[in-house]
Amino acid sequence: MELHHVGIAVSDLEAAVRPYYALGYALEAQGIVESQGVSVYMLKSGHSRLELLAPIRPDSPIGKFLEKRGPGIHHLAFTTLDIQSELERLAREGTPLIDTAPRPGFGGHLVAFIHPKWSSGVLVELVEAEH
Repeated sequence: MELHHVGIAVSDLEAAVRPYYALGYALEAQGIVESQGVSVYMLKSGHSRLELLAPIRPDSPIGKFLEKRGPGIHHLAFTTLDIQSELERLAREGTPLIDTAPRPGFGGHLVAFIHPKWSSGVLVELVEAEH
């Protein structure tokens, strides 16, 4: 699998995006994932993507993350062409999955998360997409 994006939790999208614009990133897409209570800016430079995530509700996963840890890297996302098969394979190998089935994510992609205890404290997201 290839890295799809790095997810970064922020309080204010407009303020947080400025340094990345200065580094040459451009806004690829923006929107809201209502089910997760998050507003998203997807930035791209070359083959590299950053996903800035800001809560639209304080009780959202990103809102809780910011309250507990403050702004910063939230997750690493990796692409797969068949997320269901990957989840089944990982489950057979004993991987602690947060999501046992894919769910709708940003940009219409199917996503699923793996528990951070599996990957040395890093939350891992699988994204069904072309790189």
